[in-house]
Amino acid sequence: MTADIDFTAFFEVTPSPYLVLDTDLVIRYINLAYLQTTGRTRDDLIGKYFFDALPENPDAPDEHSGHNLKTSLRRVLDTGKPDTLVLQRYDIPAPNLPGRFEERWWSEIHTPLPGQDGAVKWIVQRAEDVTAFVRSRRVRELTEEFTDREKGMAAELYVRARELHRLNQELRQAHARERQIAIALQEAMLQAPDLIQHLDNIAVRYLPATKTLNVCGDWYDVVDLPPDRYAAAVGDVVGHGLQAAAVMGMLRSALSAAIRAIPSPAQALEVLGLYARSVEGATAATAVKVLIDTRSRLIIYSNAGHPPPVLLHPDGTCELLDQATDPPLGARPYHVPRPQAGLPYTRGDTLVLYTDGLIERRDEDIDAGLARLTKALAQNSTLAPDQLADTLLASLNLAGGAPDDIALIIIRL
Repeated sequence: MTADIDFTAFFEVTPSPYLVLDTDLVIRYINLAYLQTTGRTRDDLIGKYFFDALPENPDAPDEHSGHNLKTSLRRVLDTGKPDTLVLQRYDIPAPNLPGRFEERWWSEIHTPLPGQDGAVKWIVQRAEDVTAFVRSRRVRELTEEFTDREKGMAAELYVRARELHRLNQELRQAHARERQIAIALQEAMLQAPDLIQHLDNIAVRYLPATKTLNVCGDWYDVVDLPPDRYAAAVGDVVGHGLQAAAVMGMLRSALSAAIRAIPSPAQALEVLGLYARSVEGATAATAVKVLIDTRSRLIIYSNAGHPPPVLLHPDGTCELLDQATDPPLGARPYHVPRPQAGLPYTRGDTLVLYTDGLIERRDEDIDAGLARLTKALAQNSTLAPDQLADTLLASLNLAGGAPDDIALIIIRL
């Protein structure tokens, strides 16, 4: 049972100073402790841009300017991750003394709060005033006012705080390196040599998840089957991280080999399903395979638990390829033939294959996501594949990525 808590009342009595900023860095809430610490009123701060309400001290040394604070807030907006500033100097205007500032030191934590779409909507700032601790470094000049214990506490606090700041920087740098390695790994695993033959009519996109190390389980593939056929596939392995990426690589390679030996999409997925049951972490994986016969102008497809591809006509109407849908690859404990269906197309149609990160949203039915997708496609049906891919992602507010990774293939038939 969820406790009935008045969180506004909770923050009002919390001894730590808190404020809440929106994505424009405008102050939307501030608690009593923050007002007491800064000597301001709610009218002074609420509804105002942070750096207007609490301006920087123009005479502060460069190394103690407000640049670090701005960078921290922007980092939270860009990454969606908390950020910490340890022993950060940020002076505040002196009450009743226009143009004068008080030297202040802070220990700050900036925590993002996401909205329903998963993007950062608010930033919670906890700002502890540690000015007294910083000044206690000068205890040798104030021996009569501080005990030996207080001197030791001040020295330990300072050393530990600086060490924490250094470790925080190293962790950020390590995360940046891991992200670069992860993206390089993902790109290497998604190489599709046959795409070179289709640069004019096929566009592919892969967007890593924004809340992981960017190693995920979504994939795409394109395979030529000369003289007049080619196949395309997208798939999704449950989970994130190196384990999901490794499973993805095995399934993608197996299906790519299967479709070359067995051009039937249903039979290729049957083979892949048998293989998936022997691979740990692959039983809930999904995939959809399409075979495009350019001579008969026919799309033959089979779907293993995946969102349905969309056939977009030049007039903006859409058809879902949802007549050959089956459970995920390793869901059945025994072999059952998978269904297969065919759909004719006309020259100028566009086939769109994708993974669920493109359409799924938290607390929303998948039909709503499909409706949003087909509407966006209908509004841009005349665009070339590359333009359509970028425009589609932008119109769905996904150009910067999503909580889940996204694989996308757009084929002009």
